[in-house]
Amino acid sequence: MKFIKKSLTLLFLTMLLFSGCGENNSEIKKEHPEHSGVVRISQASMKEIGLQTEIASLKPFAGFMVIPAKVVVNQDNEAQVGSLVQGRVSKVFAKVGDYVKAGEELMHVEGLEIGEIKAGYIIAKANLGFQKANFERQKKLIEQEVGSHKSFLEAQAEYEKALAEFNAEDKKIHSIGLSDEDVANTAAADAEEHISGILPVKAPISGVIVERNVVIGQLVDGNTNAFRIINISNVCVDGQIYEKDINRITERTNALFTAASYPDEKFSGGVSYIGQTIDEKSRTVTVRAEFKNPEGKLKPQMFGEMHIPVSKNSKSILIPAESVININNADFVFVQREDSSFEKRRVVVGLNQDELIEIKDGLKENEKVVVKGAFFLKSELMKEELEEDDH
Repeated sequence: MKFIKKSLTLLFLTMLLFSGCGENNSEIKKEHPEHSGVVRISQASMKEIGLQTEIASLKPFAGFMVIPAKVVVNQDNEAQVGSLVQGRVSKVFAKVGDYVKAGEELMHVEGLEIGEIKAGYIIAKANLGFQKANFERQKKLIEQEVGSHKSFLEAQAEYEKALAEFNAEDKKIHSIGLSDEDVANTAAADAEEHISGILPVKAPISGVIVERNVVIGQLVDGNTNAFRIINISNVCVDGQIYEKDINRITERTNALFTAASYPDEKFSGGVSYIGQTIDEKSRTVTVRAEFKNPEGKLKPQMFGEMHIPVSKNSKSILIPAESVININNADFVFVQREDSSFEKRRVVVGLNQDELIEIKDGLKENEKVVVKGAFFLKSELMKEELEEDDH
């Protein structure tokens, strides 16, 4: 019985001991609360470190918006080349990497359809010549009052019919890519070579061959892209801006582009287009600018940054760049709450204008922000946090 009483007494004392320890832990937590992000310093210390504040307000903003961008081919300087009629490739004169001039022959295509189109043109041209001569002869006879009026009208009708047929054949032969010079020489060439028909396929623009998809003997038609030519003397640069920034830029404004390949060089151009649709996933809009590229330094698919001046009517909260401190890859400022109390506030920064930086979020108008002495407050805050962690 005595053993049981001693055991109960020991258990009771143990419970009291653990209960007391719990109360002490609770008191320690109260004495050392979680980091509040607030720094308090004396007026003397503020004066000693030269701490200064200013009231946050909207100011005219004339900085540059820097956005990621990529060089793309100007579609006005790009061409897909092929045969408009069916035939087989008989000769190829160009390869990838060759610079060609507009009008230069790239390949020859031989085919029955080409011969039929040429033959139709030759027949229409010959018939037009005959009917024209007959009409002019009948016209002279009428003028001399020795001809038949009926014969004159018949000759006139046949001439007009022959002219219409020739015009149709002339348009057809030009539509497959033959020039006036080719058309003039086509009859003699075909007569000498005795072939069904040769179509010279020519470069529509000057530039570099970047694709060749044909070989000799290959059957081609209107769906075959034989060559791709690009001219990069003028290129486009596409960048992406967030939808909330659309009203900050205007079309036809200047733009600069910097590429990783040429870090010390800035290329000048101008914004030519602002997208009319917003990407559902990224919530961005495409901004396109055109740049002259006479030396060919800018290559399609090259990455870099586009610098676009914001609208002259744009206003933002601007504070000295030294006001913003970085802690663990996040940006903060100190906002004055009381005479000697300063709150660490996370902010979202935007663009730079000279020595000022734009605050896009986290700071409101009329709040007092520390513009000198922020680094000292950061040091004091980190020191306090370390002391609290030690306890």
